[in-house]
Amino acid sequence: MPFYESVIIARQDLSTTQVEALTEQMTAVVNDNGGKVEKTEQWGLRSMAYKIKKNRKGHYVQLTMDAPAPALSELERQLGLNEDVLRSLSVRIEAIDPEPSAILTAKASRDERPRRDERPGRDDRPRRDDRPRRDDAAAPAAPAAPAAPESKGEE
Repeated sequence: MPFYESVIIARQDLSTTQVEALTEQMTAVVNDNGGKVEKTEQWGLRSMAYKIKKNRKGHYVQLTMDAPAPALSELERQLGLNEDVLRSLSVRIEAIDPEPSAILTAKASRDERPRRDERPGRDDRPRRDDRPRRDDAAAPAAPAAPAAPESKGEE
């Protein structure tokens, strides 16, 4: 059977448990039609580039599945009928990657960085006193402006 990835964007006012229930419902649709969901990733509430149906944010979920084409078409039909789903996109892939997606790995690396209050402040940085200071006397004089040519007029 071919492999597919489907990303679903659900409304922002849904709770996490409602999003999980929606995910389980879509997993059941795939399983009932002869497919199998291999991996499910909850990407959380994320900002969108533009408003979709008056929503600026949405709950993102990725389903990676091994399913026949009729199972995918039924999943897309169910997603289109569900009012909680803002957008969905399904693509065919060559193989299922067991590693976490790039979205989750970027989020994990962002969480490992030190928080703003843990970073060194301006007072903790080394001072740069070894630089020469700028003095007005040491600055070169500005070149003199050329004199304006006298106009030749009626004398």
